[in-house]
Amino acid sequence: MPTFVSLLRFTQKGLEAIKDGPARLEAARETYRSAGAKLREFYLVTAVVVAEAPDDETAVKLSLAIGARGNVRIETCRAFPEEECRRIVAGLPAVK
Repeated sequence: MPTFVSLLRFTQKGLEAIKDGPARLEAARETYRSAGAKLREFYLVTAVVVAEAPDDETAVKLSLAIGARGNVRIETCRAFPEEECRRIVAGLPAVK
């Protein structure tokens, strides 16, 4: 399943209710599960989520749904593992 990395930044609303963060994280895990995806890891940095989703559309829908709750601003990027990266780079056209 493709891997996606989401960078989250707390909104004012999210900071005001920071003590509810663990419950919000569990709610987010359930949101991912119900979409057929998996929230693999969560780190409190600015907050980084590493998740797997069956496709890009599901990942985008999850980002929009989590962001719409108003507690974080979210940016999601597709993460390509080393093997895929090597294949992609090998297929690049020559630059003149």
